Amino acid sequence: MKLYAVSDGPPSLAVRMALKALDIPFDLVNVDYCASEHMTEKYAEMNPQKEIPVLDDEGFYLPESVAILQYLCEKYRPDTQLYPNDPKARAIVNQRLNFNSSFYYSSISAYVMAPIFFDYQRTPGGLKRLNISLDCFETYLKRSGTKYATADYLTIADFPLVTATLCLEAINFSLDEYPLVKAWYANFKKNHPELWSIGEGGMKEIAEFEKNPPDLSGMDHPIHPIRKK
Repeated sequence: MKLYAVSDGPPSLAVRMALKALDIPFDLVNVDYCASEHMTEKYAEMNPQKEIPVLDDEGFYLPESVAILQYLCEKYRPDTQLYPNDPKARAIVNQRLNFNSSFYYSSISAYVMAPIFFDYQRTPGGLKRLNISLDCFETYLKRSGTKYATADYLTIADFPLVTATLCLEAINFSLDEYPLVKAWYANFKKNHPELWSIGEGGMKEIAEFEKNPPDLSGMDHPIHPIRKK
């Protein structure tokens, strides 16, 4: 099994956490984002979207980090508590996974990542959307009353939510207004240091890029305008 990933990308980090937690052996293949390796035709054979990460399970290519998380549990660890079999418990995990990808991380990515790597600005509107998403997550945690994102035990929903939140830490964004999110995030780091070490490495890279944006002048990207240093 191979995982094509980037070292600072939250979706890549989430899958790496899951592979570690599930104790599934794999080879990590670093994709050089700045060199546009993900934009090549060879990469497009694995993922026509040309996004990262992609899982290669002996020739079975699977993009989209959420699908990868679900696939790993269903195929290799079908009885894992990380992806509970009870229909309602699993539905909540799936809901949090979709909440992250469509709402939570999308607002964080637009506010944190896009201005670092592309020609976008941090705007009051972007900050408002970010705070709305944090407020929603705070509400979910309040209603569930649980230590983790969906239950009192760790699930695969926590991995992408953690790797999204670490982007905020990378730019020193305060979570003080969201005490339950702050406590959940601190709890994960404290109780799962072997998983947090994966995320911490990416967080530190993002923090460094925030101070010194990468030179993407030679990069080919058909959608986003390249950020000028």
